[in-house]
Amino acid sequence: MNTSALAQTGRFRARRVARGSVTEGAARAGLAARGVIYMLVGALALQIAFGDTKEQADRGGALAAISQKPFGAVLLWALGIGLVGMALWRLSEVCFGSVGKDGRSARKRLLAAVRCAFYVFVAYSVLTFAASRDQSGGGSSDQQSRDATARALEIPAGQWLVAAAGIAIVAAGGWIGVRAVLRKYHDKLRLGQMGPRTRRLVDVTGVAGGAARGLVFAVAGVFAVRAAIDYEPDKAKGLDDTLRTFADTPVGPWLLVCVAAGLVLFGVFSFAMARWRRV
Repeated sequence: MNTSALAQTGRFRARRVARGSVTEGAARAGLAARGVIYMLVGALALQIAFGDTKEQADRGGALAAISQKPFGAVLLWALGIGLVGMALWRLSEVCFGSVGKDGRSARKRLLAAVRCAFYVFVAYSVLTFAASRDQSGGGSSDQQSRDATARALEIPAGQWLVAAAGIAIVAAGGWIGVRAVLRKYHDKLRLGQMGPRTRRLVDVTGVAGGAARGLVFAVAGVFAVRAAIDYEPDKAKGLDDTLRTFADTPVGPWLLVCVAAGLVLFGVFSFAMARWRRV
């Protein structure tokens, strides 16, 4: 067998492993872990809307809430490992492509790379929290956003960089919301394995949850653009401050209630993806 044939055989075996049960299990564990985080963030936001908590409605607040439960340390480690699985799954998509007819395109691989980097960061923060049990949950997302914005504004062309990042986040939020409303996730689900009632439930959680998630991203991006235009890092907001902003609208806390409920639904949708997504 010549060198070219050996290389081709090696690539085939690597691709088969990447598509095998290990990667599939990692993907499903990661989607379930994402569901837990969104459900907890949504639940904390609901409590904020009704004035029942001072906890941060972000990843740090969710981790702190988990740590206070029975077997909290075990749950934190399981959550972190699940998110590592999510990062590994996205890495396999970078290397071998994702499901779908254009899964090996450069655009899909780049998107997978961005998602991989994001989940590496999230998994690291969760595992660091699990190891240290730092009650800050890795720090407030609001303070992290302000600090990152302040550092970015100090570099040459920093104002333009922050504005571009904010616009990108707004665009990402719009893209997430529109895809959810158009039910683009159908392309990635094993719809044939679902009954009519299950499919309706998945559509309710997918559309409402995706729209709420997209709205939160878009609003956070708007605040980043404002911070760049006014050259004031304090105007940048993390997830917690962004959610609290919804309660300051003319309709009062009810908009926050709707958005928070949407985030809970997105958590439920993530569990559905963990069960029925094609990997």
